[in-house]
Amino acid sequence: MQRGRFITFEGGEGTGKSTQVGRLVDRLSASGLDVLRTREPGGSPGAEAIRQLVVSGAVDRWSARTELLLMFAARSDHLEQTILPALNAGRWVVCDRFADSSRVYQGTGGGVDAALIETLDRAVVGADQPDLTLVFDLSEAIGLDRALARGAAETRFESKGPAFHRRLRDGFARVAADHPERCRIIDADGTPDAVAERVWAAVQPVLP
Repeated sequence: MQRGRFITFEGGEGTGKSTQVGRLVDRLSASGLDVLRTREPGGSPGAEAIRQLVVSGAVDRWSARTELLLMFAARSDHLEQTILPALNAGRWVVCDRFADSSRVYQGTGGGVDAALIETLDRAVVGADQPDLTLVFDLSEAIGLDRALARGAAETRFESKGPAFHRRLRDGFARVAADHPERCRIIDADGTPDAVAERVWAAVQPVLP
């Protein structure tokens, strides 16, 4: 059986990723593909339990290094329990955030040494890298306003302040530049329909 494809969505807070993940999953499913939608942190029972530790509570609840270790623990379980079984069964997997968020949130944003992040990535993700990563780019001020307006309970990262979110935008741009073989930058400014068409144009080259 042919292995499925693995597509990840990345970007700062309030960029509209989750909306577009849903739209892409619907569009791929309508084209006849068997598609699994998932997210990070989370995506498996164990990883969802870790998610609650990471995304809620006081801003200073964890250091960036501890966050990183928690994220990779969740990612390991997510890969073992959800992502790899689906890919090996020939399904397509669309994931809202993956390892690039660790590179940016804990690395660029939190100051964790990039060498440690890459060591963990090699150990946990290894060869199971995404086939395509869509990096949503939007003014951090607009994104943060959107994110805070949602009124969600999980606001620990949104509360880290404007300077942190400026670093995130720069960090995602750097990830895209460092990994041009799999990353495509998506202009996230515009109507949901307009952004969805940009996403579809980026995905079409990997379609069967």
